[in-house]
Amino acid sequence: MELFIYIFAALFSVINPLGAIPVFVGLTQDDSTSERQRISFWTAVNVFIIMLISFFVGQYVLAFFGISIDALRIAGGFIIVNSGFALLNRKFSKGRGVNKEVENDAQNRNDIALTPLAIPMLAGPGSISLLIAMYQDYKLIEQQIIACLAMAAVAAVIFIIMRSAHYLSRILGASGIVAISRIIGFIVIAIGVQYIASSVVNIIESIDF
Repeated sequence: MELFIYIFAALFSVINPLGAIPVFVGLTQDDSTSERQRISFWTAVNVFIIMLISFFVGQYVLAFFGISIDALRIAGGFIIVNSGFALLNRKFSKGRGVNKEVENDAQNRNDIALTPLAIPMLAGPGSISLLIAMYQDYKLIEQQIIACLAMAAVAAVIFIIMRSAHYLSRILGASGIVAISRIIGFIVIAIGVQYIASSVVNIIESIDF
């Protein structure tokens, strides 16, 4: 249970579906309730699939390019820290990889569940690098099953939040969403710093003086 909570909390903080509410509301403001539910469902499914692929296949991509896990953690740590600062500074769109051109393109397409919602808004470089690094830490089958369950739980929460996005937007308001996102942003920065620090320590310890 402790491992489940840790993985769930880390993924939820980095993905931060609350920060995606303003963009989701803007992209679906002219859609019907049933269409919003459909988009919410497929967004969650797409994010779950991306997380699974990142977790189980990411290591082979690293091996192909000859990238060490410590190098990935440092690079991913910087991306995660940058995402955290973006949340603290209320730069949701820029920090999450959705610029005005992408948003306008999404408005003209029928299905926005995969892009830009699932990727890069939710399952971005930060969460992908985090999952690749996690696979190296959890080699046991039991641990990997727990990790998959945590991913499924995150996807379920994403569905609930996206489905209730218009309601939450009215209840919390812009200031409420910003306040929550800033708290999450602080946690995200701490996760990124921890990844960088632990990787630097591992590299130093591996050097023969």
